[in-house]
Amino acid sequence: MLNVGKIEEGLVLDHIEAGKAMLLYHYLHLDREEYPVAIIKNARSEEMGKKDILKVECDPDKLNLDPVPFVNPRITINVIKGGEIVEKKVMNPPKEIRGVLKCRNPRCISTIEQGLPHIFYLSDPKRSLPLPLL
Repeated sequence: MLNVGKIEEGLVLDHIEAGKAMLLYHYLHLDREEYPVAIIKNARSEEMGKKDILKVECDPDKLNLDPVPFVNPRITINVIKGGEIVEKKVMNPPKEIRGVLKCRNPRCISTIEQGLPHIFYLSDPKRSLPLPLL
């Protein structure tokens, strides 16, 4: 069995659909940060069969978690402080998300005009579905 050490302060994102951890890694802009990150892919799960887990050692308040429910609203976020879980949460999709997703329509104005921000609005929270892999 793989053993990944515990973190003292940070976030553990659990119940990520298998194969989506890297997508979430990029949406959270962890590739631009210097935080220690552990990505566990295809971990065994009784509930899901297999799942991905993302561990980020950072100040939990500094990471923008808005993209998490867009990848999958069932992802569990464990907030770690002092080596212990102090909060568990599942997020609802925000009404607006900026600068995370990009429009895939080649005729979109935000694709043609490079300086425009990519802004997406949640039109129907009841119909929000997890994002496909890009």
